[in-house]
Amino acid sequence: MIDTHAHLTALDGPDEAVTRAASAGVTRILTVGTNIEDCRRALALAEKHDGVSAILGIHPHEAGTATGDNFAELRELLVHPKAVGIGETGLDWYRDYAPRDDQRRLFAAHLDLAAELDKPVVIHTRAADDDTLAGLDGFAGTVVLHCFSSPHMLPIALARNWYVSFAGNATFPKAVDLRLAATQVTGDRILAETDSPYLAPQPVRGRPNEPAYVVHTLAALAHARGQEPDELEVQIERNAAACFRL
Repeated sequence: MIDTHAHLTALDGPDEAVTRAASAGVTRILTVGTNIEDCRRALALAEKHDGVSAILGIHPHEAGTATGDNFAELRELLVHPKAVGIGETGLDWYRDYAPRDDQRRLFAAHLDLAAELDKPVVIHTRAADDDTLAGLDGFAGTVVLHCFSSPHMLPIALARNWYVSFAGNATFPKAVDLRLAATQVTGDRILAETDSPYLAPQPVRGRPNEPAYVVHTLAALAHARGQEPDELEVQIERNAAACFRL
């Protein structure tokens, strides 16, 4: 099994979390960097563990302080063979931790870089879905909607052949709309993630999330879709390999 989006650097004991994940059958992890220093740490973990690869970017929350030099260094880091994606990037009007114009500029710069380097782009959107869709209009590369929580975006995502990744919040009792959305995603576009240490799935809710727990999200998605977990696991592994060229 693969966890397609984890923040290993935000965990206490990331090396131990990788070991626990392997014991749970989660042998591949994509760890995400959210600023330049975090991207360096993510790459260091990827270099240390055979089953770990990195997605590198500057998070929308960091847009107000990100510099041109930061972005130039990001580009250099992304040529590393274990850097398999760009992000997470996008727009967050919910927290508004960074000025919106800065977020838009940084988002556009990530998309340009994804097109230049031919790498998938991993999208964060919160309370900004329409503007996020507008920003993606005309982008022809591979898109992953991370921690999918906006069912009204699904028709456009499906029409544009974007990948749709579900996290632990899809297991919450009241998340009926997310599980319904999971039934509508085509088999070749569905992904699963933890977004650890956030959004621990319902069976372990209240604990810090970690990659080993992606199996709970897999089980909930498989149940919603009327599939055996083993069957969906194979599909998700195949999708992740195609998306991130693993």
